[in-house]
Order: sequence, then structure tokens, then C-alpha cells
Amino acid sequence: MTAQIISGTEIARQIREELAREIAELKEKHNLIPGLATVLVGEDPASQVYVGQKEKTSLALGIYSERHDIPAETTQPDLMALVDKLNQDPKIHGILVQLPLPKHLDETEVLYAINPKKDVDGFHPVNVGKLMIGEPDYLPCTPHGIQQLLVRSGIEISGAEVVVLGRSNIVGKPIANILLQKKEGANATVTVCHTGTRDISFHTRRADILIVAAGRPKAVTADMVKEGVVVIDVGVNRIGKTAEGKAILAGDVDFETVKEKARAITPVPGGVGPMTIIMLMTNTVRAAKLAAGLV
Repeated sequence: MTAQIISGTEIARQIREELAREIAELKEKHNLIPGLATVLVGEDPASQVYVGQKEKTSLALGIYSERHDIPAETTQPDLMALVDKLNQDPKIHGILVQLPLPKHLDETEVLYAINPKKDVDGFHPVNVGKLMIGEPDYLPCTPHGIQQLLVRSGIEISGAEVVVLGRSNIVGKPIANILLQKKEGANATVTVCHTGTRDISFHTRRADILIVAAGRPKAVTADMVKEGVVVIDVGVNRIGKTAEGKAILAGDVDFETVKEKARAITPVPGGVGPMTIIMLMTNTVRAAKLAAGLV
């Protein structure tokens, strides 16, 4: 069996084109320009790259973008004051505070201070609660991207046995909640495995759809999956460098062996990764429409 490669790069491109048309229509018909503010504390290289990608994508789509780069030694009161200022700014519909923050800052206090209507990451307890009961304003970006990968690849989710490896608040818990809702693009039977699970392979071999966010390179091997499984690999692990100094990346799934048994599989890179930023843009547009009473 040769697996279908689920290209996040291609699906993100499709969504980008749809969003560009929607944003142009909002400007033309309602004089509404979605606005996104990013806050980066310190100079973490990976965070700088990620924030830069968000800014570039915003500008390309016609989203108003503000980038707030502040020193690593910023105090908690100063950061909270910036969040409050952005909460009050009518030009800003979405606020994203890039994590991780420096250790002296309280991430929870900062995230909870963001107006839930502007919480386009979907991390505020209000938005987590709305997701849980099936009435979300926003879906968290990476889990939402995973759902879109499945739906747009024609994978039947309703009634499927979905197994999720990992129970993080960013991926594992929210994707489990999204896919068990009694809705289109969901309605699955979901099992979540984690470090306390006694026999992970017992569960992974039952999966029709396996979503892996384990945080360990090549943790899932061919003997752990059944023929015809659909595999979504969320992991991005640096496992070495090329002679030219470029990072060698691997997912949480042993791609080369598992693809021989899978019906469909995401690559690393080029799978889940490209979806996260475009779903952030989707949430920002939705936030603007919510603020304007258009949804």
C-alpha cells in the first residue's frame, strides 16, 4: 500500500486563497479590516521566526498587523498593561502573545487577561469551555488545522476510531474535544493516550485515524498501526544537521515504515505545520466579523 500524502502546504494554500477573497469582501462591503497584534517578549530565535511568519502572512492577506517586540526583562505589570491596551484598541481583533515567555513572567495570568473575543489562539478558559460544550467562537489553531487536513482530504471522521497520542492543552485535549462533538467533520469515538497509558500499542492498533503529538522522534513505528490507518503527525523534532548546517527534522512517527501500511499520512515538514498559521488568520477574520456583528 502506498499512502496518500496529506499536504498541509497545499491545503493551507487553498485556505489562504479563500481567506484573501473573504478579507477583500469585508473591506469592500463593510469597510472592515481584520487586525492582529502579536507580542514577543525577548529574542528567542524560534519565536522570532514564528512571529515573523505570522506578520508576513497577515500582510500578504490584507490583515492589519501590529508587532510588539519588547525586552526580555519586561515586568509583569508592563506586559499586562500592553495586553490591556490591545484589549481596548478597536483596530485589533486578535491578540497573540508568543509563548514561551521568560521564566520570571506568569504565562497563565497573561493569557487569562486577553479578552476572550480577541483570543485567536483559543487558549482562554472561556474559549476552552465553549469548545468543550460544542459552541466555540474559535478553535485552537493547530487542532483546527488537523481537522481541516482530515476534512479536506476526504477522510471520513464520523464513526471513526480516533486515537490521540498526547494530552497537552495545545494539541491533545482540544483535538480530542473537537472530533468527539456531534457535528460535521467530527462525531468520532476518541481515545487519548498519554504517559500513564499501560499499553499504547493496544490502542494505536485499533485506530482508524491516529493523531500523534507525543514529543518524541519516531515514537510510532509500523508495528503499532494497522493497515489502512490515517496518520496525522504533529511532531517536529530536530535530530541532527546536514553538512551545510541545516536542521534535519523528524516527526513523532517513523514516516518511512508507517507510510507502507497507512492509507494516508502527513509528512514532516509540510504537514500540520503550515496549517497552524493559516488557522490563526482564519480566527482573526472570524474575530473581526464577531466584533462587527456579521456572524
